[in-house]
Amino acid sequence: MLRFDNRLRLLSICIILFAVVLIGKLYLVQVISGDTFKAKAEHQYVAGANYFDRGSIFFTQKDGTLVPAATVKTGFTLAINPEQISKSGADTKAIYDKVNAVAPVPKAVFDEKVSKVTDPYEELAKRLTFEDADKIQTLAIPGVSVYSDKWRTYPGNTMAAHALGLIGYAADGTTIKGQYGLERFYEPVLARSGDDAFVNFFAEIFSNIQKSITPGQSLEGDVVTTIEPSVESALEADLQKVQDQYHSEFTGGIIIDPKTGEVYAMALNPTFDPNDPAAASGAAVFRNKLVEDRYEMGSIFKALAMAAGIDSGAVTANTTYNDPGCETLDKKTFCNYDNRSHGTAVSMQEVLDHSLNTGAAYVVKQMGNQNFKKYLLNYGIGSTTGIDLPNEGNSLISNLNTGRDLEFAQASFGQGIAVTPIQTVRALSVLANGGYLITPHLAKQINYTIGGSKTLDYPQGPQVLKTSTAEEISRMLTIVADDYLKNGTVRLTNYSMATKTGTAQLASPQGGYYADHYLHSFFGYFPSYNARFLIFLYTYYPKNVEYASETLTDTYIDLAKFLINYYDIPPDRDAPPPYHP
Repeated sequence: MLRFDNRLRLLSICIILFAVVLIGKLYLVQVISGDTFKAKAEHQYVAGANYFDRGSIFFTQKDGTLVPAATVKTGFTLAINPEQISKSGADTKAIYDKVNAVAPVPKAVFDEKVSKVTDPYEELAKRLTFEDADKIQTLAIPGVSVYSDKWRTYPGNTMAAHALGLIGYAADGTTIKGQYGLERFYEPVLARSGDDAFVNFFAEIFSNIQKSITPGQSLEGDVVTTIEPSVESALEADLQKVQDQYHSEFTGGIIIDPKTGEVYAMALNPTFDPNDPAAASGAAVFRNKLVEDRYEMGSIFKALAMAAGIDSGAVTANTTYNDPGCETLDKKTFCNYDNRSHGTAVSMQEVLDHSLNTGAAYVVKQMGNQNFKKYLLNYGIGSTTGIDLPNEGNSLISNLNTGRDLEFAQASFGQGIAVTPIQTVRALSVLANGGYLITPHLAKQINYTIGGSKTLDYPQGPQVLKTSTAEEISRMLTIVADDYLKNGTVRLTNYSMATKTGTAQLASPQGGYYADHYLHSFFGYFPSYNARFLIFLYTYYPKNVEYASETLTDTYIDLAKFLINYYDIPPDRDAPPPYHP
């Protein structure tokens, strides 16, 4: 038998626990889910009305201010009760004139719906403002009502559309879910399930969340992204200029912090407005080619091949070779871009300066095919990046399994293997950050509905190049930018930057390559030895132009100057040209 004082303590504990549960439930109902239950109450007697709620997605300005990227907007739905109007004998034309003066509705639509005299509910217009809804209410027309409504809205319209994605009906035809982009990837966080959050609330308190909820469930919350809206806007504006000038099939770009993997901007053109997906050119435009599709990237891969050669000890910047201009391997000939030899003692620096295919092939020959393949795999070529976007594609590198010299030589200058842009960005970031793999990502924090937040962790990956190698390849690419990019005319006097262009022939469905169809690519990072930003650009089949230096150099320089000024990056060199750290 428990003593009286022990029984009293036990009773007190039970009362306190009950009070905690009750208070928690009241907090959930009144504070966390107050709007939810209010909205449901407003809709429960209205035939045909739909309740909707969803978490928000935010951009992050450079000062940390959050800017809504995808949110829920509250407005009103205008509806009529044809049955009531019919029984009252009211003048339907007079009703139409009054309603149409506030919320324009096609007369044919009104006449069709008001004629359904046995129907108690027909919608005339959605997404009315509070002011218009108030005007309708003031008219006090029998059989005409407005009801509170909510819907998904993207305040930036087309801004970062491919990163954000959009929502739509699931296969069941009744459930609205994320269909593309962050909306789909973070569906478990953004979806709203009403009272289920109460269970998750206590699961989070009393147990590890990952162990206490079933697979596919998650605490409800909002997603805070790394996307900076001003940077995103600058990237999109410059991509539009490329499209307008060269009429490419599409053009894309990524701006990333090569040290942390934070994506500041990601864009494709043509794009779409997730507020009005029906107006898009077709479902294919929703596809994020930067993450899902793979391409032969061209000569930007020479930077990766050269870094591998240096890291393995096979070559140095001063190593020379006899440039034949064209070379035949396994009965197939490949040539430099100009089909000519550049000398009998061409250095590895000159290979990058002049983008020589035979020079990149020489590097692979010196280090060995399998060693080169090992470096490609270490760069992450051949594996997905883990970016927080759906449907990430993988590279196509099966050519490297043939064992023939030709395929390895072609891979050294970015042909014969196909890689997604985001995999390419991860690999190139290794050169810019001291030799480490990163995880590209767009979300950095989840703010939970029940309170509190979680900072998403993306640990640094393995070191795949020596720090000294990363510094050396950065030095070599800085010389390329200073002296050879547009013949040195775009050199920035006070800032170092490491760059490389790429021009790849497009494969023909009939086999081989088109003679005049190209993919142009470009990457650059700056400052060269303490990189804050890496910019990747590509444009698919630009018209009446052959080389990436013509199509993408100005775009890169414009973006670099914008980032330098916007983030107030201090100069990293003061000497006049030519200056090479």
